[in-house]
Amino acid sequence: MPLRCLSELARRRPDRAVDAMRVGLRCLMSTCPSTKATDDSQRLYATSSCANVPEVAPSEAPLSDMLVDSFGRFHNYLRISLTERCNLRCQYCMPAQGVQLTPNSELLSHDEIIRVAGLFVTSGVDKIRLTGGEPTIRKDIEDICLHLSGLKGLKTLAMTTNGLVLSKKLPRLKECGLNALNISLDTLVPAKFEFMTRRKGHSRVMESIDASIQLGFQSVKVNCVVMRGMNDDEICDFVEMTRDKPVNVRFIEFMPFDGNVWNVKKLVPYAEMMDKVRQRFKGVERLQDHPSETAKNFKIDGHAGTISFITSMTEHFCAGCNRLRLLADGNLKVCLFGPSEVSLREPIRAGVDDAGLREIISAANNGLLKSRE
Repeated sequence: MPLRCLSELARRRPDRAVDAMRVGLRCLMSTCPSTKATDDSQRLYATSSCANVPEVAPSEAPLSDMLVDSFGRFHNYLRISLTERCNLRCQYCMPAQGVQLTPNSELLSHDEIIRVAGLFVTSGVDKIRLTGGEPTIRKDIEDICLHLSGLKGLKTLAMTTNGLVLSKKLPRLKECGLNALNISLDTLVPAKFEFMTRRKGHSRVMESIDASIQLGFQSVKVNCVVMRGMNDDEICDFVEMTRDKPVNVRFIEFMPFDGNVWNVKKLVPYAEMMDKVRQRFKGVERLQDHPSETAKNFKIDGHAGTISFITSMTEHFCAGCNRLRLLADGNLKVCLFGPSEVSLREPIRAGVDDAGLREIISAANNGLLKSRE
């Protein structure tokens, strides 16, 4: 399952439900001196879901206590979900009728998004990725990009999108500071696309990929979730795309969970995908990966682009994780595979100042908070 969908949809499962509406505020009232709280009865719990994580290379950025977790990992990458809504109904992602959505009043507003993002950037975050749902269907997407790109210290403003309505928005988005794109595409066959997504639009996604290249985005990646019996026969076709297009095709191991009604039999391991590629293409060479890179990157002789493999299931990358996730409802999620979430929306709307928010974020990042389950 795509990473951008998992964090929004897996959390809706009844057996994984997390009531994080007031966790942030409760933490602040019990731990932050600036609030002059007197209630010492609140308990703090360690909730990390990544045990025995080995050391990672130190970050090049100046460390902020708020962004360093108990394993010494510096989180300089923030993913912000702008909406839970999506204009596709991918079979492995959600049911045909869609899912129950959070009321608009409980989603972060434009100003709240910019405020929280500003806190992270001033603390050392230098990369922000906008996700969803589908971020391009948010009406104020251009203005959000404009304000985020103006944050001093931010180097990369990226977006993960299904590309359905992207091409017509791209020129303005680039003007507003968006400089990197991940476009999700699981098949190169139009009829299969319609079957998998329950919507038409394959040609529009391809147009968005081409438009991204023509407009000169510094990074254009194509995300392909590989599923056995569905699109695993297209791996080499996707690799062929990189011969003439300067894109990075990323093959993502399918992540099965109960809510998408697909099971582990659909998983195609990285090693198997790599074998397919090497059998068809010569001159496949491994590239040097950054310590916090989630993908294994390769170049192929004579190809303008590159390929990568995200091995979420068979070779996890917890040790180098530098990501934090801000969900559309304002909940902070420090681990994609963990159930814990901490609300930032509640304290914001209760009038907590920036110093107080930093305390909450720091406590969450260090596993000192536990959401009620």
